[in-house]
Amino acid sequence: MKKRISAVPLILAGLLALAGCSSDASNGDNGNKADEKKQYTIGMTQFAPHASLDAATEGFKKGLADNGFKEGENVKFDFKNASGDQNNTQPIANNFVGDKVDLIFTNATPSAVSALNATKEIPILFTSVTDPVGAGLVEALDKPGSNITGTTDNHPDATGKTIDFITKEIGAKKIGVVYNSGEQNSVVQVEQVEELAKKNGAKLIKTSISTTAEVKQATESLVGRVDAIYIPTDNTVVSALESVISVANSKKIPLFVGELDSMKKGAVAASGFSYADIGYQTGVMAAAILKGEKKPSDIPVELPKDLKLMINKKAAETQGVKIKPEWEKIGEIYEGE
Repeated sequence: MKKRISAVPLILAGLLALAGCSSDASNGDNGNKADEKKQYTIGMTQFAPHASLDAATEGFKKGLADNGFKEGENVKFDFKNASGDQNNTQPIANNFVGDKVDLIFTNATPSAVSALNATKEIPILFTSVTDPVGAGLVEALDKPGSNITGTTDNHPDATGKTIDFITKEIGAKKIGVVYNSGEQNSVVQVEQVEELAKKNGAKLIKTSISTTAEVKQATESLVGRVDAIYIPTDNTVVSALESVISVANSKKIPLFVGELDSMKKGAVAASGFSYADIGYQTGVMAAAILKGEKKPSDIPVELPKDLKLMINKKAAETQGVKIKPEWEKIGEIYEGE
């Protein structure tokens, strides 16, 4: 007598096998779509709210967008501002690491240092950093190290051109400077200015502050003691630049600054570059890293491009400086916007 073999188990086995194949195919398709539609999250930490840093942040976004990473499409920005308080920078960086962002963009030295303290794995791109080596961010400009690189705002010729203008064209013998001695980038700049002034036969009169609330009083302390005032790219002082400008205008003291955005607000002159441009350079670097084309260690730290001297006609007149016709040959006259 032959045994009757039930067809049910065979049918069930066949269905399960088909289901398994279907599931594998489905997972494969979804995986491909996920890769195509990958959403990148970039943590953005900016040390303080002022025109130059704001411009660098927008330049960074544009550099990414022009290279295929557009906000709302395939990238999300988590923007945090430390409001000029160094106590805020480390918690911001730590939160980005906890959120497992794909990349961290840091705008100014304190934010960059905190990000590097927080992670040695997530790629970090910095901008608006005066001395990346001195701040301990990179080993060397051409060999940045493991997970960090970016752009510096310290062009080797920029400060020298400004100090030359102050001493040779304005004739200043005593130059006042207001800076935050707690900002490493500012200390480096003041040392450079002091050396350059000394070479040109001028003396630097220094006054340091720690908060924006102290800026006006510190500037007023220079009245009667200096022939001109120079403000480096100090985040604390630039955040309260209006206070410096008001003193310079009322006391007819020529004011000079370390970057063009501040010059436009009311300083006589500056030798510099666009912070939007160095932000853009950093955005291009970030795009290459997100695409997997390069690692931060493969990208040397870049200097600013397109350096130029600009002279603010209105500020010069307000602060008692007469524009000389020959200045048009050495710089660009800024008429205002």
